[in-house]
Amino acid sequence: MKRPITTLFLLISLDGKISTGANDALDFDKDFPNIAGVKEGLHQYYKIERTTDLWSINSGRVMAKVGANERSLPDKLDVSFVVIDNSHLTSKGVEYFSKLAKKFVLVTSNTTHPAYKTEADNINIIYQKTFNPAEVLNCLYEDYGCDRVTIQTGGTLNEIFLREKLLDYVDIVVAPILVGGKDTPSLIDGYSLLSQSEINKLGVLKLEECTALEGSYVRLRYKVVS
Repeated sequence: MKRPITTLFLLISLDGKISTGANDALDFDKDFPNIAGVKEGLHQYYKIERTTDLWSINSGRVMAKVGANERSLPDKLDVSFVVIDNSHLTSKGVEYFSKLAKKFVLVTSNTTHPAYKTEADNINIIYQKTFNPAEVLNCLYEDYGCDRVTIQTGGTLNEIFLREKLLDYVDIVVAPILVGGKDTPSLIDGYSLLSQSEINKLGVLKLEECTALEGSYVRLRYKVVS
């Protein structure tokens, strides 16, 4: 199936974590601005984020965690958002994305999701009884004209994109901090391999760029080769 070129883009700690802890109240966006030695260089991540693709895939859990259900309604961006969500976005969260996004595409298995009752010309819904990322990407390409998309989901969904061989590039900003904790979300979580026969599900990378940023931050850009 035809699909857009994908880039996994996230901020991580040196030990690969994407949150400051296992509780949803703990979050890089909330906590890093208050940590000396980390807050000074954080702005670089957000500056780079503004240069990513005009399509972005996110998860409803992550978006709820960073406050989409409580934020004031924003000005519209020239960016289209795809959110994979069954229960985390409220009607206020759906309205937030309808105001923010050029196009808002919800991927859900919930037939009573608040998005069905929200009236906005830019809301589109992809219903899937079972999440199928390849079909979602094909739909984005064929039906919405999406040729490049940035993936910024949580560790479990990132693992699904990895195992399905749907990642083309990985673009990571590494913060100068160690987080730890076996239950703290990391860049790739989800299913762990159990046998040698599954080794082909690993993601082999080729480094394309390594850039030392201010404040001991580092940007790593890879191409996924297999």
